[in-house]
Amino acid sequence: MYDVSGRAQRSGTGGPTRRALLGTAAAVGLTAAVAGCSVPTTGHTAARAAKDAPLASPRTPLLLQILAHPDDDLYFMNPDTQHTLDSGVPLVSVYVTGGEANGDNRVVSDTSPPVYDKAAYSSARHQGLRQAYAAILGLDKYTPWEKSVAELRGGHRAEVNRLQHRGRRVELVFLNTAMHTPLGGRMGLPSLWEDHHLQLPVVIAEGSPLTRAKSYTYDDMVDVLAGLLDDHSPTLVQTLDPDPDIQHSSPAVRSHDSEQPGYADHADHTAAASFAWAAMIRHAEQGNAFLATAYRAYYNRHWPKNLPPKVLAEKAAHLVPYGGDKGWQCGNPGGCGDYNVGGNRPLTNWKGWVRSTHYRHPGTRLTVSGDGMHAYGVLGLRAVRWTRGSDDSWGDPEDLGGSPLAPVLGGATLPDGRQLLFGLRFSSLQGRAGANTREIVTLEQAVPHGKFGVWKGLGNPERGDDRGRRIGPPLALAAPDGRVHLFVRNADRGISSRIRAADGTWSPWRDLGGESVQEGLSGVVDGRGRVHVFAAGADTVHHWTQPAPGKPLAPAPARLPLAVDAVAPVPLGDGVQLLYRTSTDPKKARQDPGSPASPHLTSVRLDGSPATPVALDGYGPVGAEDGFVLGTDEKGILQLADRQRVLKRTRGVVPVGLPTLYVRDGRALAVGLGVDARPWSWRP
Repeated sequence: MYDVSGRAQRSGTGGPTRRALLGTAAAVGLTAAVAGCSVPTTGHTAARAAKDAPLASPRTPLLLQILAHPDDDLYFMNPDTQHTLDSGVPLVSVYVTGGEANGDNRVVSDTSPPVYDKAAYSSARHQGLRQAYAAILGLDKYTPWEKSVAELRGGHRAEVNRLQHRGRRVELVFLNTAMHTPLGGRMGLPSLWEDHHLQLPVVIAEGSPLTRAKSYTYDDMVDVLAGLLDDHSPTLVQTLDPDPDIQHSSPAVRSHDSEQPGYADHADHTAAASFAWAAMIRHAEQGNAFLATAYRAYYNRHWPKNLPPKVLAEKAAHLVPYGGDKGWQCGNPGGCGDYNVGGNRPLTNWKGWVRSTHYRHPGTRLTVSGDGMHAYGVLGLRAVRWTRGSDDSWGDPEDLGGSPLAPVLGGATLPDGRQLLFGLRFSSLQGRAGANTREIVTLEQAVPHGKFGVWKGLGNPERGDDRGRRIGPPLALAAPDGRVHLFVRNADRGISSRIRAADGTWSPWRDLGGESVQEGLSGVVDGRGRVHVFAAGADTVHHWTQPAPGKPLAPAPARLPLAVDAVAPVPLGDGVQLLYRTSTDPKKARQDPGSPASPHLTSVRLDGSPATPVALDGYGPVGAEDGFVLGTDEKGILQLADRQRVLKRTRGVVPVGLPTLYVRDGRALAVGLGVDARPWSWRP
């Protein structure tokens, strides 16, 4: 995250051009059989998935984060990072920029003359991270760290800090590329993503054991990040959003918000995420099995806040030692933190970044077949199938290809029992003003419980590379008439749809209209066979449905209580009940940073009749089926509510994303993927 005050934006003479960061290639609409991404190997632009190495087994659990700035993890990835670290899984965090901005490390209210010292400011932010992670590990914030210099690919070098305590281990890797280039004040990392001739220098932080370092080119950055992935072999990779929402605002507002022209995020976040995904694609080509998660960043400001008070308080508390204070005696020559972020400033800042944790590709990580015997997910950026044993354990993954895919699949079961899978593919991910495209792809099972055919492209509802990157992961619903309805959130933040007829033919993409909604669609088919789709908006839950089975979907007017996360719909006869969390103060939730989410579940029925309340306090979206509700408590522990009680999952690996709830014969089974990149089952 940078910067609460917006100083980084004012220090340069201009941000990157839209082409620089977001590409200018033609519209997508590719159709391919197991086609891959065109950028992972340096200088290579041909499809590569057919050449991918066989999928290996996941290794020892390890979380690796790739971030733009020191504190991106604290602002945008917690509480997830903390929960993973608390479980004993080691953490490696890679910070791509030095975070030095213009070198002015002051609280906004400080009226003393500014001191522009980039080496000192970068050093202070490093020290702030050491203080924050020492506190997370349960140590004194001034605990000394082991500091060294790592030799990276291509002759590059980086400062590495290590600390461990009671079996938990944190490693911080500082690549420290400059936030601005020497060439006219251009932003460093976004310009590096655009220009393969650029040599981006490294900032040497004050007091660092690193005393010399090479400049980075575009290829160097991909090589170094891919090398770090290869060296550490993570089972979970967390990074930022490579495809932020379109967000138009005036130059004055952008400068104040630190957002790039036309998009709801800092340009460094987008470039760092793009480099990270390019490196992950190359890492996945070698058959490495890992999960990936992309986190929204400045997106958080534009939507109701989704963390309840207890979760928010713990998350914000970790930014206090990161921010530090000018008067602290930490022993670091460059300073004792990012002074603009200390104290209660993350909570009082009107942008409210700390008050939410949002995923770029939300949804359950596993799609479970109708008989519950198979689960489908994304592992190593490719689709895989696991088979469940009689003891609820899962076998080895069967590679279904399709890489490189976003982390969440959609799925539907045809009337004859065959499975359909849907994915959001990074069909091309190139910097240097090359093609940067996304497409929706599908895989159809040839016979029930049998082999699958080949991946086929369903194109993109948007025209052009830039708008096509804004689409979300697919939601698929099978209707009783044999049709399959496919939905994605589009660039205008509405939803678009294609329909597969019973004979297997597909309709064109159709924009269903409606008002602006968050990422994270959910849907259900009611007792009459009507398809319903729901999404959280800025002030209400938005709803699309059919007036009668087989009719076109259209927005359905309804004024429902605001939702801060995805909605869980439950069919009740001819109607639908919705379960979700709202705000403690819905009237102020959009703009007031002091309006946290409520820990309580809201339960409403579309017909306005009284809804059965569900007591399952916690945070985040829930899953619901046949009288059971699955979610997490305020400590991140998985919990299941039935009609009489709440049960908690006290053992097992930390889940990645929301698990899937599967109910058969009145018995509930929770199925998910863990930080060890393996599926697990929980039958309370």
